[in-house]
Amino acid sequence: MRARYGVPLKVTAGIAAVGAAGVAYAAGFEARSFRLRRVSVPVLPAGARPLRVLQVSDIHMVGGQRKKRAWLQSLAGLRPDFVVNTGDNLSDTEGVPELLDALGPLMEFPGVYVFGSNDYYGPRLRNPGRYLIEKAQGRHGLNGNKPVVGAVHNPWEGMRDAFDAAGWLNLTNTRGRLKLGGMELAFTGLDDPHIKRDRYERVAGGPEADADFSIAVVHAPYLRVLESFTADRYPLILAGHTHGGQLCVPFYGALVTNCDLDTKRVKGLSTYETQGERSYLHVSAGCGTNRFTPVRFACPPEATLLTLTPKA
Repeated sequence: MRARYGVPLKVTAGIAAVGAAGVAYAAGFEARSFRLRRVSVPVLPAGARPLRVLQVSDIHMVGGQRKKRAWLQSLAGLRPDFVVNTGDNLSDTEGVPELLDALGPLMEFPGVYVFGSNDYYGPRLRNPGRYLIEKAQGRHGLNGNKPVVGAVHNPWEGMRDAFDAAGWLNLTNTRGRLKLGGMELAFTGLDDPHIKRDRYERVAGGPEADADFSIAVVHAPYLRVLESFTADRYPLILAGHTHGGQLCVPFYGALVTNCDLDTKRVKGLSTYETQGERSYLHVSAGCGTNRFTPVRFACPPEATLLTLTPKA
């Protein structure tokens, strides 16, 4: 075969075939290969009974995703003590009914939630390479800018009303409490920092002294938020947003986080330290994708069952 630009056509065809196979795997298999991760976090007071927390995040529901709906419904079989939903439930303006069907069994359990940008606004088609360009330029997605003019507004109010009717606590720039098995749990939440809806001044002051345990909840783990929560001595911060990097390099990891968090903490359990204080941070890689980039590579979709245990 003739060479094109100095590359034999056989080689060019081979590279194209490998690329096509990779895209087919990332979209057809891995993006639908749902996993449950299990993590233990030693944060409870001495003598407290362990608590099982199911974190779901970045569902990005699109109409017709039957496998995702069935998998989310099956998570109720874990019988968690409570559920934490860290936002970005939608990727379709018509997705609310299917989302509520998917989460219906989990809404039988106590829960709390915050929203992400894609709960409020529909996604836009973007070149995935822009994330790498923005990282090189020191920018991070919207990074606090208001959504662009003409953004599609999602019907998030109906989703909020259904969560509230189920008894889930809305932690949008506010605090809330749950009583579980004789324990008083306090929660402090923020609206999405990715579009600068967070208002930390409304919830500043740290954990409530009369609660047995406190948890901080936010969608996007921006450093300004982690700094505030950790300085205020929250023992545990739960977040999502990053998709675990979504397209990762095997044996290397994520290239981007879509916020200013470093890639070493793009998913899973880590710690964050500031001003002599330290918090545990758990970032969910989430179980969905933007409808315009329905692929994952070396980063399967997930939910996490966190078992909170007493400190050693």
